[in-house]
Amino acid sequence: MNDAFASSLGAFTLMALAIEVTPGPNMGYLAVLSLSRGWQVGVAAVAGVALGHAAYGLASALGVAALIDASPLLYEFLRWAGVAYMVWLAYEAWSSEAETSPDVTDEAGTRQVRRAFRHGLVTNLLNPKAAIFFVTVVPTFIQPGASVVTQTLILSGIFVVIATAVHLTIVLLAGRLQGFTNDPARRRPIRRALAIVLVCIAAWLAWSTAR
Repeated sequence: MNDAFASSLGAFTLMALAIEVTPGPNMGYLAVLSLSRGWQVGVAAVAGVALGHAAYGLASALGVAALIDASPLLYEFLRWAGVAYMVWLAYEAWSSEAETSPDVTDEAGTRQVRRAFRHGLVTNLLNPKAAIFFVTVVPTFIQPGASVVTQTLILSGIFVVIATAVHLTIVLLAGRLQGFTNDPARRRPIRRALAIVLVCIAAWLAWSTAR
């Protein structure tokens, strides 16, 4: 690692933190999920989102993410697939009457946790802004004189760690309010209100990713 790249890591870390504390689709989705399902399910979704970020970081290092940026058709496919997926999650939240706060030691709870992990992963992979970040932002911190692949992987790793820390904080804070949402008298209206929030997040994703 050369001195120029080492000095750029601090700037990249601050930039990544500023990006992650700015409200976005991942933040909204994880907060809604933790409010409706509890912190354990939220943590599983955070793991999925982290894996999605790591996948895009690796894709960027290998040049795959650049193909998404260069292909309008692929970009639009990911964009609208992500919006549709978020709407489907909203429909699931609206129509579901399942209990919250799953016991992860039983089969039903384990299924909820696994599903949340998959949802977090897919939601992030279908967000083209994640790919574009690694194509347009990360390369600006690459310094000559060292391996581009190595630098990209290091920067991507830093971003994943920061994003995961921020997401875990959101999940744990939202999870503390989950007992309120688990009251049988409040469950249906709260679930439906959260489903509307997910629809709003889907609309936000469609607007924010438009080119």
